[in-house]
Amino acid sequence: MSERIATALAIPRPARPSLGVGLLAVGSVVVATVVIAVLEQATAIPDASAVYLVAIVAVAIVGGTVPAIATALVAFLAYDLLFTEPRLSLAISDPAELLNLVLVLIVALAVGRLAALGRQRAAEAERRASEAIALFSISRLLATAETTTSVAAPIVGLLARDAALDRVWVGLDSGGREQVLADTGSGPFPAATIITTLVRMPGDVPARWVRAHAATARSGGSDRPPADGDVLRIKIETGGTVFGSLWAIRTADGETPGQESTRLLALAADQIALGLRRDRLRQEATSAEVARRGDALKSALLDSVSHDLRTPLASIRATAGNLADPDVAMSSTEVREAAESIDGEAQRLDRFVRSVLDLSRIESGTLRPDLEMFEVQPLIERAVERLAPVLRDRPVTYDVTGTPPLIRVDEVLFDAIVSNVLENVADHTPPGTPVRVAIAAADAGRGRITIEDGGPGVSAGDIGSVCDKFQRAGARSERARRGRGSGLSIVRGMTDALGGVATAHASTLGGLAIEIDLPAIPASSEPDAG
Repeated sequence: MSERIATALAIPRPARPSLGVGLLAVGSVVVATVVIAVLEQATAIPDASAVYLVAIVAVAIVGGTVPAIATALVAFLAYDLLFTEPRLSLAISDPAELLNLVLVLIVALAVGRLAALGRQRAAEAERRASEAIALFSISRLLATAETTTSVAAPIVGLLARDAALDRVWVGLDSGGREQVLADTGSGPFPAATIITTLVRMPGDVPARWVRAHAATARSGGSDRPPADGDVLRIKIETGGTVFGSLWAIRTADGETPGQESTRLLALAADQIALGLRRDRLRQEATSAEVARRGDALKSALLDSVSHDLRTPLASIRATAGNLADPDVAMSSTEVREAAESIDGEAQRLDRFVRSVLDLSRIESGTLRPDLEMFEVQPLIERAVERLAPVLRDRPVTYDVTGTPPLIRVDEVLFDAIVSNVLENVADHTPPGTPVRVAIAAADAGRGRITIEDGGPGVSAGDIGSVCDKFQRAGARSERARRGRGSGLSIVRGMTDALGGVATAHASTLGGLAIEIDLPAIPASSEPDAG
């Protein structure tokens, strides 16, 4: 906080009275003199010198303290010369008139000073309000933006307007050179030989502007003459890290920027620095999270591969070894059973490799479905018939509500979805577990397929994660002799690719239910072509 307070500058020089203020002072004194002459001659008022107070207040409001004091002195002399005896002389014969005139001068000086202070404070309050509004706008832009880069353009536009600058731009450090992030102007940058830099001082010491020769010309400015105005630079830094610079061009007027403009530029540079630091920390956190998830995925995949490859390979090697051992006498029936065992384990390996490839396609975003209209029940029946050796003695029943809808799917992907769900049932339920396939219309544009079983099910705490990659949840994992934990994640990924939604919940049969909602039209409607 003390560093931000230190951005205040040394007090600038007082503004010199303008020609317009001088003309106002002379005119006010002349008009007041005429009014006093008329009042003293046309009425019985012996001393109307208080009229000068009106002129002094008017000058103080417009010009400030110094013109007001000068006007009071001129008014004092004018009244002494024109309205006191002896006329046209500074001498005053009547002591009472002298006392009244001195009192009028003192009151005029006090009134002029008070009026000038009121004007200065009102102007200061207005400048502070404008500065606060500008800083609030910058803070709000940075707080609500996804990245600092996206709001750099409106920020430099706001600074150019509120700090009365000709051009403002932000340069970010990029390998020793600054890359322009946002710019209110166009064309090459000016090749200034003198750069005025805001130097922050330690503690509460006010910062100050320092003019110095530029070490090197900036990019794009070598073919331009030096800038007509001052080139200002404020470093964008926080926590010892310099991100770049805030640059500005100010029309040459012989003066450095005022307190308000400097404070606005300095605080804007601080806010931009904090925003850039936030972006960097967010990017680092995102990279760390991606790396962490990647490591977790690799560990899960290696764990899955170590189980799902070694187990069937060990079974194949043991069975093949028995067949090749001449000392082991086997009947033709035993040989056939051994061959069937090898074939079954090979099918398991094939399903595993296919699942891993499907996951890689889903993760890489290369899954491109070819959508067509199909009757849903025949597709499911074909998948069930093909997987009969895997399901074995697990009975499959169908529950069709009303007229089955026509679903808009890719036939191959839909077959893979149903196959993965049924294979998951076969891997995680005991023999004889009933399986039910329910088909219904979820709403006017959706068809719902629910595949549920009467197996051990999943605990309430794990049911929300069963569709995550390489997840084995609850009682189902305890029964699983094998299983890579990828089948239901493939179901969800492929369902998403088809424009549907896959969810898991407890089955009314006692096990797990996978509910798949897919785009569909009523069976009575004409399907879309292709």
